[in-house]
Amino acid sequence: MSEISRDKPMAIVLKSLVYCALCSYLVIVLFPMLWLLYTSLKTDREIFLDPFSLPAMDDLQWVNFANAWTKGFFGDYFFNSVLLTVATVLGSLLLSAMAAYALARFTFPGVRPLFFYFLAGLMVPLQLAIVPLFFQMKDFGLLNSRWGILIVYVAFGMPFAVFILTGFFKSLPSGLHESALIDGAGEFRAFWSIMLPLARPGLITVGIFSFLSTWNEFFMAFMFLSGEGSQHLRTLPLGLANITIVSQYRSDWGMAFAGLVLIMTPTLVVYGFLQQYLTKGITVGALKG
Repeated sequence: MSEISRDKPMAIVLKSLVYCALCSYLVIVLFPMLWLLYTSLKTDREIFLDPFSLPAMDDLQWVNFANAWTKGFFGDYFFNSVLLTVATVLGSLLLSAMAAYALARFTFPGVRPLFFYFLAGLMVPLQLAIVPLFFQMKDFGLLNSRWGILIVYVAFGMPFAVFILTGFFKSLPSGLHESALIDGAGEFRAFWSIMLPLARPGLITVGIFSFLSTWNEFFMAFMFLSGEGSQHLRTLPLGLANITIVSQYRSDWGMAFAGLVLIMTPTLVVYGFLQQYLTKGITVGALKG
């Protein structure tokens, strides 16, 4: 009895420490986003004089968002980012699902080396490939074009997608696939009508990561969409890099923070709606891969 009574206070202390650590982590994550939100409603003078104070409630600068959308050309940049992100997510899911299905369900010479070939793409640093990739894009005439940056995004997103989806297709019951073939469905029909819908959590997981990496990507967009005459093709991160000098070359920090809010909001919305599938998709894909 005495040992149990001694262990109980220790368990309470440990539980309290865990709660304190989790609450501290919550504050660390939430405070920058809240600070970014209310700073976007302040004037430049308020931002510089007291950057961490709340804005004057009777003088909220909603005009910062209007300026970012019009004067900062965020309307055009937003359209470019949406178009490129949607095309990248759909292209990555389509190609990766077909490749992963073949690697998971078919047995043929070289299946394992081919799988590890895709995994090798995860080990190549982007900075190492950017120089030869730039000259290759230049030779093919794909610089400063939507098609060029789309191909790059899909290619760099496929290794992770194939890794996750291969494990997910392996985790699906093989009896469903065999039953479809016995009933007269071909491999293509079995894939589209049966196996692909069952892999929805894995597809959503890959889609979330593809969306986040494409929506927030700056380095490759800067390398491939910064040429002369390509301003109409720029994405939101590229637009944000120039937003502080659009008003007669004067820094407009309120507009810049409003632009950051516009970039952050779609990410939070997508993750909030689909996060329930994220852990399940990663766990199954990683364990079965």
